[in-house]
Amino acid sequence: MITVEEARGIVLSDIRALEPERVTALESIGRVLAADVVSDIDVAPFDNSAMDGYAVRAADVEGALEGTPVRLRVVEHVPAGVFPSMAVGPGEATRIMTGAPVPQGADAVVMVERTAEEDGGAVAAIMAPVRKGENIRLRAEDVRAGEVVLAAGEVVGPAAVGLLAAVGVAQPLVYRRPRVAIVATGDELVPIEEYPGPGKIRNSNSYSLAAQVLDAGGEPHVLDVARDNFEDSVAILSRAPEFDVMVSTGGVSMGDYDVVKDVLERIGTMDFWKVAMRPGAPQTHGTIGGTPFFGLPGNPTSTMVGFELFVRPVLLKMQGHTMLDRPGHAVVLAHDIKKKPDRRYFLRARAARQPDGTYVAALSGAQSSAMLTSMHRANCLLVLPEGESFFSAGTTVECIRIDRKEGSE
Repeated sequence: MITVEEARGIVLSDIRALEPERVTALESIGRVLAADVVSDIDVAPFDNSAMDGYAVRAADVEGALEGTPVRLRVVEHVPAGVFPSMAVGPGEATRIMTGAPVPQGADAVVMVERTAEEDGGAVAAIMAPVRKGENIRLRAEDVRAGEVVLAAGEVVGPAAVGLLAAVGVAQPLVYRRPRVAIVATGDELVPIEEYPGPGKIRNSNSYSLAAQVLDAGGEPHVLDVARDNFEDSVAILSRAPEFDVMVSTGGVSMGDYDVVKDVLERIGTMDFWKVAMRPGAPQTHGTIGGTPFFGLPGNPTSTMVGFELFVRPVLLKMQGHTMLDRPGHAVVLAHDIKKKPDRRYFLRARAARQPDGTYVAALSGAQSSAMLTSMHRANCLLVLPEGESFFSAGTTVECIRIDRKEGSE
């Protein structure tokens, strides 16, 4: 049996980012850029108005007040998308809309709320002064042509998608999503739409794993159930080279019908098959035809915890991420917890922030590895280290936040 750290070191050691691909700007959300994004224009591309109002010369309206407005002759109306045809001279103004180019000669914009139209719009009564440059968005104040606006390795978020559009990058280069084969094993499994008969259960693990793959940015491919015999398991697991990663669930313990370990030894290579952890000590890892293979336990919570610790960081690394772990923080136990000292425990719990900024955590339900309800209710996994068997209420331990993405607060 190896430690969690040793197992993680093995599974991540040979993983590299997958080849890049071009996707649409919207499809790039959450993806990692494989190349710098360089702007082809200045942003803003011209001086433009930040307000609906009047483009003026600031010196002309220095003494403007509500009771004694300054009256200016309106020379032009300029909506957004139209370039001004007339300059603004002394004693003149241009009616201007938000986003419209500022006409030559004007050096400020008075918001419309501080003005009044007179003489059918031919005259603007300005009722407040403005500073030079006020309410004007200057050319290139955000981005200059030729500037790197998004660097390779950055994760694309909503604002980054807007930047891609602003600088004309319709198809950014990002790292490809890993294609992940999911194989549930067991004669007892039936499809979710089928009512399970005697001795049968619905195949929930394929769905929770597929959801975890999606959550990690991968593309899940649920294959047929591998029945509890060597030949059927060989036939299905031999498809591993069609994918970037293969994950199976069940068939990795020591029972008479647990054949995954034997199959892996026959058609692939095996790095380890047991980790000093709970839930889910039977954790098998190796390769089949060069494709990383993970044989996770069959109990639902063991499957999900094994995925979190070992598969998720591999999928993230394949996509170019450098932050591979969920965020974590210290919590204070709300009650006593007992455990066996020979392995590390990952217990489902709920952490709640207190007024003083600390977190208090309590188990989210029964910790049987067959029970999904406590996993559903949990927002974290309590990490209780090897070598200790009792943790009293008030003890500070670490937790992994399973409700938050990597790199979040």
